[in-house]
Amino acid sequence: MIKIDGNKFKKELLEEYKEKIASEHLDIRLDIIFVGDNGASEVYVGKKLEAASYVGIRTNLHRLGMKTTTKEVQDLIKSLNEDDEVTGIILQSPVPKGVDFDSCAGLIESRKDIDGFTKQNIFALYNNDEELIPCTVKGIIKLLTHYGVNLEGKNVVIIGRSSIVGKPLALALINRNATVTVCHSKTVDLEAFTKNADILISAVGVPGLIKENMVKEGFVGIDVGTTRVFDEASGKNKLKGDFDFEALSKKASLITPVPGGVGPMTVTCVIENLIDAKLEEKKHQKKMNLKINR
Repeated sequence: MIKIDGNKFKKELLEEYKEKIASEHLDIRLDIIFVGDNGASEVYVGKKLEAASYVGIRTNLHRLGMKTTTKEVQDLIKSLNEDDEVTGIILQSPVPKGVDFDSCAGLIESRKDIDGFTKQNIFALYNNDEELIPCTVKGIIKLLTHYGVNLEGKNVVIIGRSSIVGKPLALALINRNATVTVCHSKTVDLEAFTKNADILISAVGVPGLIKENMVKEGFVGIDVGTTRVFDEASGKNKLKGDFDFEALSKKASLITPVPGGVGPMTVTCVIENLIDAKLEEKKHQKKMNLKINR
């Protein structure tokens, strides 16, 4: 069994990105809109800002209060769309009940949509014309590629059908010629599917959902679930994944821990999407200049 080290790979990639940004003189700015006071979001935003600062990306954090309206968020997004200095925009989820996340996030220009959630970017993914794809999805694929997992023809089972992970991940894996099954809360006899998985990916947030008897020998396990659970031994809250990690490790050829597996890669791919967005912007500007000079 090999435990996948997302933190180590993250450090390697950030060094590459830092060098690329410096050598190509890329002036990148990330704007994050943080509405409310969600504690977990505070941590995630901090990690994104830290990674961006490390590689040389300028950042601007817009903090909005709990009483912020949908229109106020929409107006801010519209102004950032029109600001040529802004390379990428992230609306941090979740938002307070008074804000319609989907209608707000849907307003982000596709070229600035670093989370890859707009209809245009998802449609591009659907058509196997990937542009900016969701960061967790990209992070999972980068981990599998880095550890030499060949996706072509593999039987992949995804547990969870969210618009953030499950659905776009299924599309991305199909684009890479995997055979994909998506299971969810209404799936009958989940074990019948998981036992046949060459690669099992769980993203539902149910601690210890996947037991040793539910997987086959030599499977590859990617655990996206993160749930805070009180640990009686330490008296502290700890992050737990969907896998019964110790038990599944006995059968897995490769497996991600929680924390330290997929999570660091999600942050890393925010940086990669920003670089991709900037390079695409430069290509567009070059084409426009050529048209003007003709």
